[in-house]
Amino acid sequence: MAESMYGDALKYMERTVHELTRSVPQPVAIPFAESFAYRFTERTVHQALVQKLAKYVTTLRGACLLFDHGFVQEQAVLQRVLDELQEDITFLSFAVIFSEITDLHQKYLDAFYEEEFDPATGKPGPQDRPMVPRKKIRAYIATMNGAATSPSQGITVSKQVSKTYSGYVHAASPQIMDMYGGSPPRFHLNGMKGTSRHEEHRDDLWNYFYRGILAFAFAAKAFGREEMFTSIWAFGKAFALLAGQDYSVRPGDI
Repeated sequence: MAESMYGDALKYMERTVHELTRSVPQPVAIPFAESFAYRFTERTVHQALVQKLAKYVTTLRGACLLFDHGFVQEQAVLQRVLDELQEDITFLSFAVIFSEITDLHQKYLDAFYEEEFDPATGKPGPQDRPMVPRKKIRAYIATMNGAATSPSQGITVSKQVSKTYSGYVHAASPQIMDMYGGSPPRFHLNGMKGTSRHEEHRDDLWNYFYRGILAFAFAAKAFGREEMFTSIWAFGKAFALLAGQDYSVRPGDI
C-alpha cells in the first residue's frame, strides 16, 4: 500500500520546503504593535510559494492525525483547505514556468500579502482583502498547456470537488448525516474509526498526498530546480505505482 510511503512523502516535502526557503530572501522581523512579526518584505511569487508549500505540509499532517483517530468529517474540512493550497501552488508555479505573471497573479499576490491588522497599532485593518475569485484560478490552471486534456472538464471536476468538501466546512445536513449510523443508529461523536466511513476516507487521504507531490514538483520547476523536479516526479510515480496507479505523464511534458 502507498500508505507505507506517507511518512517518506512528508519528510520529502519537509526537506523541499526548507531547501526552497533558503533560496529566497529571508523573512525579517518588523515592528508590529508593541512586539514584532516575521515577514517576507519583498513579497515575491517565490516567497509566496514557499509559504503555501509549508502550509500544505502542516495541513496534510493534520489530516493524517484526524484520519488516524477516525475524525473523517474534520479530515474532509482540511482536505478542502488542501484543495485550495494545491490550486494556489499550481497557479503560482505556472506563472513562472510559462514566464507570464499576469494581472490576475499580481492581484492574487497583493491580496495574499495584505495585512489583517495595522502593524503600527495592532488594531484590525479595513478587512476588505480583495480576493481573486477561485473560479478564475481554476480557469487559468485548466487552460494552461499540459494542465488538462479538456479545460472545461477540468474546471467542472475541480468545482464539484470543492463544492462537496465545502459541505463539510459549512456543516451541510447531508455531510453531517454521514456520521449517523450504527446499531442502534446514533451520531458518532468520538470519531468514526473502524466504520465504513473511515475506510471511504482512506482513499481520499491518498489522493491528497499524490496531488501534493505533484504540486511540489511544479514548485521545484518554478524555482528552476530541474534535478529536484525530476526527483520529486519520480517519487510521485513510485508512490502511484505502489497503490496500483500508473500515470503516463513524463517530466519532459511539463
